[in-house]
Amino acid sequence: MGDPIREYRLAKEIFRHGRDLILSDEAQKMKSFTQHGMTSVFEHTVSVAKYSLKMANVLEKIGAKIDRRSLVRGAILHDYFLYDWHEKNEFHRLHGFTHPKRALNNATRDFELNEVESDIIRKHMFPLTPVPPKHIESSIVCIADKWCAICETFKIDISSYIIYRINLHHDIARGRVRLGHLHKHKENVI
Repeated sequence: MGDPIREYRLAKEIFRHGRDLILSDEAQKMKSFTQHGMTSVFEHTVSVAKYSLKMANVLEKIGAKIDRRSLVRGAILHDYFLYDWHEKNEFHRLHGFTHPKRALNNATRDFELNEVESDIIRKHMFPLTPVPPKHIESSIVCIADKWCAICETFKIDISSYIIYRINLHHDIARGRVRLGHLHKHKENVI
């Protein structure tokens, strides 16, 4: 894990921009599907949001203008395909090529998306999908997605703390964890 203060701030920013998505029953379904290795689709999308923000931080220092809200929301929904692509059947055979369209269809059905968020979801698999990203946010998520997929495939832990924080935010917002309870048992909170 990197600097815990930075990780905490990234988790807060992810939750702030993606709160409605993270709290939705629909997006919570991503926890039940495996993405790479032992990582769920939900965990993967949170990791992609984290690394997208880290790249945005660097690019902003050299003058790039980044829509951080759309960046996070697109990252959270980029793999919103809602099925187990590891199951062997005709529907999943070309998953790498077809899931961006399925994710976009599901996301537009369940959430209101802007043009940048739609482009992120549609183009995150470039160059497997032939049309390149139109927005800098789409390019960032495309690159972060590949980095996270490599780490997850080789079981390199890059985001367990931030995933813990996002899940904790979710549970607090849903009333599953009482804040007073957390203060009494500080050993349970990182």
